[in-house]
Amino acid sequence: MLSYRHSFHAGNHADVLKHIVQSLILSALQQKEKPFIYHDTHSGVGRYDLTHEWSEKTGEYKQGIAKLWQQTTLPQELTGYIEAIKQLNSKGELRFYPGSPRIARSHMRPQDRMILTELHPSDYPLLKQEFHRDQLVHIAKEDGFKHLKASLPPKERRGLVLIDPPYELAHEYNDVVRAIAQSYKRWATGIYAIWYPVVNRCDIDDMLDGLKGLGIRKILQVELGVSPDTNERGMTASGMIVINPPWKLESQMKELLPFLQQAIAPVTGHYKVDWVVPE
Repeated sequence: MLSYRHSFHAGNHADVLKHIVQSLILSALQQKEKPFIYHDTHSGVGRYDLTHEWSEKTGEYKQGIAKLWQQTTLPQELTGYIEAIKQLNSKGELRFYPGSPRIARSHMRPQDRMILTELHPSDYPLLKQEFHRDQLVHIAKEDGFKHLKASLPPKERRGLVLIDPPYELAHEYNDVVRAIAQSYKRWATGIYAIWYPVVNRCDIDDMLDGLKGLGIRKILQVELGVSPDTNERGMTASGMIVINPPWKLESQMKELLPFLQQAIAPVTGHYKVDWVVPE
């Protein structure tokens, strides 16, 4: 099933959280000269035009990145994330929003490399075009989880795997747990960041239970909500589950989340930073 198109949702509150966490992790990896790898299992197209009719139809970015873009003062921890967006908007107007591959590329150095996988027949050509002749980027039209399994362990000992499936089907939550189980056996020192939407809280609880059952230490959960949990249709919050997080990530998100809540959902929002499994 490949009906999901991220263009409708690019730059929304979930993207903001996901890409801030991603940017902070990559910035931490940059602190050492040794090369690192970035592996994206569900890459999308790389960049999104917020003036496109799909973005305008939902207007989700107006309650996400647009809320930050209009701020005159931002926390220093957001510098890497905001710079990645500015690279696509040289005139200062917010038109383009970077997907996770473009966020990652803004943090790459000559010694680092990226692996991107995208299976959607319409998104894959756009992703290829976005990184045409980029020597640091390898792109595969393949199932993200299968390609991840085949690619581990990498020659680099350090790196980040971003896992953010569309969760169109209920089994995708179990797919994530299975992918982590397989990947961690091959590469226990890697950082794994799992994005999730809160539509049905039971699905998230089941996925967390599955991850706890793997016997892996150092699992951090970061979540930002725009409204309370509900039985109605729609995403009320989103989060990131990070395995082997950089040591500063917990404190950074504890500093940032109150700001993000006030900027995006000051009345109905909520946030949390919890250890699913401590060190």
